[in-house]
Amino acid sequence: MIRLGVTDLSFHRATAAVVSLVLQRMGFSVERSYALHEANFERLREGSIDMIASAWIPSSHGMYKARVEEQVATREMGLHYQPYALWGVPDYVPASEVDSVEDLLKPRVQARMHKLIQGIGPGAGITRFSLRMMDDYGLATAGYSFRTGTQEECVGAFEALVQAGEWGVVPLWHPQFLHFRHRIRDLKDPKGLLGSVDRAVLLARVDRLGVFSTAQIQVLDNVRLSNAIVAELDYAINREGKSADQAAANWLDNNPQVLAAWLAPLG
Repeated sequence: MIRLGVTDLSFHRATAAVVSLVLQRMGFSVERSYALHEANFERLREGSIDMIASAWIPSSHGMYKARVEEQVATREMGLHYQPYALWGVPDYVPASEVDSVEDLLKPRVQARMHKLIQGIGPGAGITRFSLRMMDDYGLATAGYSFRTGTQEECVGAFEALVQAGEWGVVPLWHPQFLHFRHRIRDLKDPKGLLGSVDRAVLLARVDRLGVFSTAQIQVLDNVRLSNAIVAELDYAINREGKSADQAAANWLDNNPQVLAAWLAPLG
């Protein structure tokens, strides 16, 4: 039994479903359990799970990984996608008016901009980065506020802005299903507070890898997706009514050559 920890957001569920299907093809049973970001790494540290799909290294989850490694060595496998955090605006907001986070301080932009910035949970990298941005850019002083919440509240706030044609900021990330449907323009971050482009990987405790052969570990290391693929899977879950397993299975059925390449080390 492989105990797979999954961060409880839909795009993490999508990626974990792909990993689970690959593990099952190799003959393993998989038990998935769900928690928020920091809690998942604590579970990996204490040994109640064997691996996490997906860890964002080095910026978003690097500090959590370091805490795990105070207790046990870890191994990164695969490259599920290359995530990064962003603050974005709907593309109908003119770039000539709002091109950078600093532009949010312009009086004429403040007059148009929805001042509440709706985020997700407090353990997410985008939330940590956003809270610092509120202070370092002086946005709170200018009347903006940042609120944590669920992914659904973040998405709903953005979709409400678009439906009303209003100006507003969404603290978001790639990959995420909104990008599959909407054109969202990244704002420049001159202070570099949003972190770097991360690597989304399967992060395992080294002491739990003994159940895998060298070829099986290579299979897990072969798993390569992309921001666009995961956004597509995430859209299928959130807007087409599919489960994470259905979305993953459909995608793999439509891309048999990809799965065959991943499984090639098994002969």
